[in-house]
Amino acid sequence: MDIALIILLVFGFFILLSSFFTVKQQTAVVVERFGKFLSIRQSGLHLKIPLIDRIAGRVNLKIQQLDVIIETKTKDNVFVKLKVSVQFMVIKETVYDAFYKLEYPHDQITSYVFDVVRAEVPKLKLDDVFERKDDIAIAVKRELNEAMTTYGYTIINTLVTDIDPDIQVKNAMNRINAADREKTVAEFEAEASRIRIVAKAEAEAESKRLQGQGIANQRREIAKGLVESVDVLNRVGINSQEASALIVVTQHYDTLQAIGADANSNLILLPNSPQAGSDMLNNMIASFSASNQVGELMKKRGEKRTSRREKNIEIPEKPEAPESPETEE
Repeated sequence: MDIALIILLVFGFFILLSSFFTVKQQTAVVVERFGKFLSIRQSGLHLKIPLIDRIAGRVNLKIQQLDVIIETKTKDNVFVKLKVSVQFMVIKETVYDAFYKLEYPHDQITSYVFDVVRAEVPKLKLDDVFERKDDIAIAVKRELNEAMTTYGYTIINTLVTDIDPDIQVKNAMNRINAADREKTVAEFEAEASRIRIVAKAEAEAESKRLQGQGIANQRREIAKGLVESVDVLNRVGINSQEASALIVVTQHYDTLQAIGADANSNLILLPNSPQAGSDMLNNMIASFSASNQVGELMKKRGEKRTSRREKNIEIPEKPEAPESPETEE
C-alpha cells in the first residue's frame, strides 16, 4: 500500500511539472487542446493542462536568411548562376497563419525567387545583369511580399550576392578588358612619345636658331674687324688687295697655331710646307691682278660695242611730197 502511494505521488509530481513550460525570447508557441488550436504563447513561463493541452509547435520570430542559387539565361544567350539571399521573418501578429497555412516556407520562397529571376534576367544582356542587379533584387522582393504576406511572413530584404557566368565567358570578358587596357596604355605611350618628339624638335629648332644668330653675329664682327684692319693698312700705304692677302695669310698662320696647340689633333693641311704661306700670298696677288685685268678688258670691249652701235644708227630722211598731176584744159 505504501509503495503504490509513493508511485502515485511520483506520477502526480511529474504530471504537475509537465503542466509548466517556458517560451524563449523571439519565439512563439502554438498550444492545441485535443488537436484543436487553443492559443499562442509568447516568451515567458506558461501553464497548460496536462494530458489535455499540448505544444503543437514553436515558431521562430527572428530574421532568417535563405540563399537561393538559380541558373538562367540572359538576353544574349549567356548562362549565368545567380545567388539571391532572401531575408524574411514571421509577423508576430500572424503566427497562426505562418504555422497553419504554410508547411514548408523555404520551398515556397525558393519557388517565387526562381519564377521572378527567370522572368527578369532573360530581358537583360550580361553586362546589364551586373549593372542592374539591384533592380532584380527589388523585383524579387516586391513579388515575394505580395505572395508571402498572406501566409504571415514579411520580406525584409533581398540581395543578389553573386553573379557567376560560364568560365569561358569570364575568360573572354577578362581578355576584352585586358585588350582595352592595353589599347589605353598604347594610346598614352604614343601620346608621350609624340610629346617627346615634338619637344625635342622644338628644342633643336631653338638651338639651331640661336646657333645661327651666333654665327651671324660672329661673321658680322669678323667683317667689322676686317674692315677696320683694311682701313688701318690703307692708312700706311697698303692697297686693298695687298691688305686682303695679308689678312688671309695671317688667318692661315693663326689656324696653324690653333691646330698645333692641341697635342691630340690628327688634322693635316695640304700643302703644308714652309713656302706655303708665301706661295698662297703670291697666288692671291696674281689672281687679284688677273681679275683686275679681265675687268678692265671687259670694260673696254663694252665701250667699243657701244660706240659701234651709235655709228650704225642712221637718221631716216623725210619723203618728198608727190607732185599733183596737171589738169588738161
